[in-house]
Amino acid sequence: MNLNDKIAVVTGGASGIGQATAEALAESGASVCIGDIARDKGEAVAAGVRAKGQKAEYAYLDLTDRESIAKFVATTLQRLGRVDILVNGAGWGKTQPFLESDDAFWEKVINLNFIGPMRLTKALLPQMFERKSGRIVNVSSDAGRVGSLGETVYSGAKAGLIGFTKALAREGARFNVTVNCVCPGPTDTPLMAAVPEKIRDAFVKAIPMRRFGRPAEVAQAIAFFVGPNTDYITGQVLSVSGGLTMAG
Repeated sequence: MNLNDKIAVVTGGASGIGQATAEALAESGASVCIGDIARDKGEAVAAGVRAKGQKAEYAYLDLTDRESIAKFVATTLQRLGRVDILVNGAGWGKTQPFLESDDAFWEKVINLNFIGPMRLTKALLPQMFERKSGRIVNVSSDAGRVGSLGETVYSGAKAGLIGFTKALAREGARFNVTVNCVCPGPTDTPLMAAVPEKIRDAFVKAIPMRRFGRPAEVAQAIAFFVGPNTDYITGQVLSVSGGLTMAG
């Protein structure tokens, strides 16, 4: 896949699926801007990409903070001039019974997984519409497609991201801007490492392939949607779950 001369923003690029995506796009020739709240890790990932002779940089981004999003957009456009590819890859949640959650938890999960990506997308979309060119991939979750025990608020936020993807795809189509969604199933990421061992074991038993997904495997699905051969694909939701969710 040739992404030479393309400029990509990847949120959550300091670790997990976001990191794998940033590395995959850079390897394909794109100049990548990593947006993440983890400054040291983000800088390290960008430095690792540059050490391979590829193009990457880091900019601080807190998707729960409106001013941080605005500053990130201004910085990115000032440095790079435009954005051809936006991957909304940042996400966070915590496994707990719904009745034990509180308003502060709800707001963090919804802001980070849904409202933040919407704000970032809205800020970068005008220049895509003006140029009549752009690729947006939202990283939701199979929790948003079918629900996940102990992740009620997270599932709701990720479901919102799926609906946002489909609706925005309709608006973006006449401007040649595609909007698609990748839904990882249980994946070997830092977020999964925080899940109780009993639940992780149950996931593995339920997955037909009997293992967690690898971040690089999800990254390849994301890369597919931003590639040069997907001009006529928009509004789609792709599950990458080892067969865990084959319907729904």
